[in-house]
Amino acid sequence: MGSVFLLLQLLFFSPWLSSVTASVSYDHRAVIINGQRRVLISGSIHYPRSTPEMWPDLIQKAKDGGVDVIQTYVFWNGHEPAPGNYYFEERYDLVKFIKLVQQAGLYLHLRIGPYICAEWNFGGFPVWLKYVPGIEFRTDNEPFKVGFTRTPSLRASFFLKSL
Repeated sequence: MGSVFLLLQLLFFSPWLSSVTASVSYDHRAVIINGQRRVLISGSIHYPRSTPEMWPDLIQKAKDGGVDVIQTYVFWNGHEPAPGNYYFEERYDLVKFIKLVQQAGLYLHLRIGPYICAEWNFGGFPVWLKYVPGIEFRTDNEPFKVGFTRTPSLRASFFLKSL
């Protein structure tokens, strides 16, 4: 059900990505997009693991292989290497990656984290986060919650300005 929520969330935010809108629902058997029951097949492409020049070919190969949805994490450590300093260029150009997925006619499952289970250094947390006084990772710890809740909203604001 969590994946369905994320897909519905993505489709809700799709007007920011294009002028195309979709009617999306769920009937306990499948996702229904524009009145058609769909079983969506997804595949992962972690954009920072390749160069932007490689992305169109990787996306096309996934589509040719039958993928409907590209899923990727948002790599917090790459996008905020220092507190409040955001980076969305080169391998971390998430906006370009999303637009390429859209141009290929695929959906995107954006896994915003904060933790990344993808054999990524420090679980995708920025290294500077471990120096926050009193922080305990992945807990109901106030310094962690402040860092986690503040940063994604700031990233989203920066990201949406780029679209």
